[in-house]
Amino acid sequence: MLKGIDPILSPELLSTLRAMGHGDEIAIVDGNYPGVEHARRLVRLDGVALIPALNAVLSVMPVDDFVEEAIFRSTFRQERDRLEPVHHEIIACCAGHEPDRRVVPLVGADFYNRVRAAHTLVQTSEPRLYANVILRKGVIYP
Repeated sequence: MLKGIDPILSPELLSTLRAMGHGDEIAIVDGNYPGVEHARRLVRLDGVALIPALNAVLSVMPVDDFVEEAIFRSTFRQERDRLEPVHHEIIACCAGHEPDRRVVPLVGADFYNRVRAAHTLVQTSEPRLYANVILRKGVIYP
């Protein structure tokens, strides 16, 4: 255990977050997501729901402010603008850490392709469908 570090952040996940560079992306996905097939690097957070995992990652990782869009979510099927309850929770969690950043919906294949290119995929045990988010790492300013 470490002071001030959310215990959800396992040693493997902390090491991964530290190793990521500016512009690298991390996907945090639900339990139904095809993680093994899509991951370049897979970190499992079995028994952890999406929102606590997202909150823990955002507690230590800066989001990229060099680009216009740096936070992405999956959509309900092909309905880009439909918000499921979990999407409202994702938006609220991200706003709590990054109030000036909006969460951008990515439909189907666009989301999947971005996850496949991500530095790391974190697989949670979230049971809700379409509970997936991608974060682009920013910098810590001197």
